[in-house]
Amino acid sequence: MTTPVERRDLAPGFSISRVLTGLWQVADMERDGRTLDLDATARAMAAYVDAGFTTFDMADHYGSAEEVAGRFSLHRAAALPHLNAPAVQFFTKWVPKPGPIVREDVRTAVQRALARLQASRLDLLQVHAWRFSDPSWLDCLSYLQELQVEGLIGHLGLVNFDTAHLRIALSSGFQVVSNQVSFSLLDQRALARMASLCRERGVQLLAYGTLAGGLLTERWLGKPAPNESELATWSLMKYARFVKAAGGWESLQRVLRATHAVARKHGVSMANVACRVILDEPAVAGIIVGARLGERTHLEDNARVFSLTLDADDRRELAGAQATLEAIPGDCGDEYRKPPFLTASGDLSHHVDFLPAPYTTRVLEGRSLCLTGTPWEPLAGYSRAVRKGNRIYISGTTASHRDQSIGGRDPTAQTHFVIDKLEGALESLGARLEDVVRTRVFVRNIAFWEPIARAHGERFGHIQPANTLVEAALVSEDALVEIEADAEV
Repeated sequence: MTTPVERRDLAPGFSISRVLTGLWQVADMERDGRTLDLDATARAMAAYVDAGFTTFDMADHYGSAEEVAGRFSLHRAAALPHLNAPAVQFFTKWVPKPGPIVREDVRTAVQRALARLQASRLDLLQVHAWRFSDPSWLDCLSYLQELQVEGLIGHLGLVNFDTAHLRIALSSGFQVVSNQVSFSLLDQRALARMASLCRERGVQLLAYGTLAGGLLTERWLGKPAPNESELATWSLMKYARFVKAAGGWESLQRVLRATHAVARKHGVSMANVACRVILDEPAVAGIIVGARLGERTHLEDNARVFSLTLDADDRRELAGAQATLEAIPGDCGDEYRKPPFLTASGDLSHHVDFLPAPYTTRVLEGRSLCLTGTPWEPLAGYSRAVRKGNRIYISGTTASHRDQSIGGRDPTAQTHFVIDKLEGALESLGARLEDVVRTRVFVRNIAFWEPIARAHGERFGHIQPANTLVEAALVSEDALVEIEADAEV
């Protein structure tokens, strides 16, 4: 008897397949002007649902993926009595362009997804942010939560958020149920801090890249490194960069040999082993396995992962090979925000045209001023930051955005958001966080010095500016920390 597809509640009463079918490949199938028969592609989804793989993951920029899913819904409604049909879950993503976001932008994006999916409510909408020094990602979540209350969105998720900014979102009261991140035998960043925060706050991970675009399979075991022409899909191009970052082709081969040994012992595929390892992480709700609809399926092989149990010897074998890898740099999602850009193109050229300044600037008597839009700036007559020549002076900054307090009562979250504001002011004036030469940190309660200092260290540890931390009575009752900074470009 075939082992049933494992399921998990992503939120109370919202059950999903633990192996999700990813539709990124639809965009690749449409590359270079190719067109798909959308109806035929939609009909190919039926085999997945019939096998118990009822959860699909897509995005607004995955070519025609949302339209394909919408046509599948129409075909299914016509072919099956509605009450007898098993529930299907469609997860999609919205990737806003960099820059300011207003309510109407958000409503338009949600309504576009609803129309494409032929749905009255989005099961899970996941949001990506290109950078956190621009606070528009908070506006985006605020407006999405309004539409969730309105009933247009079932659940909110994030995609490619790092640990610090997942913490900010949660501590600020956003009802986020998931974070979709890269997680595989090659990429273990999610285990550093992310998994711990998710377990602590009740957020679950949706893991992608678990098979590294197919590189963690028998096809590449014992084979020489592929040349550029053999990297025939965006997925392979992307994960070849992960392999390079993890130490190169021989490092991958060591992991492949260990994975093959475990797979042979259990009589399963290497893909089954690579998937099972990630599924066994407590913070992981599910893994996303890509599909080329209408071309080929791996349904029987995917189903075998649910009957596989790894023992302590298996885990030691795999861990031994993983120990020889170089760590993928940074935290989850950093590959989309800072070098090395581990994307299909190796940069952001396929994603964004430019990154506008996070905040408003103006020139006054030979100085450049940066304004972040808080009510305190016009009230007290000051700028968030002032640039004079090659020097930048940033005012005392607390965790507020417009008229909202950010980070709740979490000193770590507040500190990270304050540093985001410092970084946004610097970027708006033509500088970087790396140009900071001094910071002064004021804490409301000296008992909070350590989490604040650790957050400062996480963001400034590679810069090491001069620093002072003192206890002080802060103006805002909500503020646990205030930071000012000086920079030299």
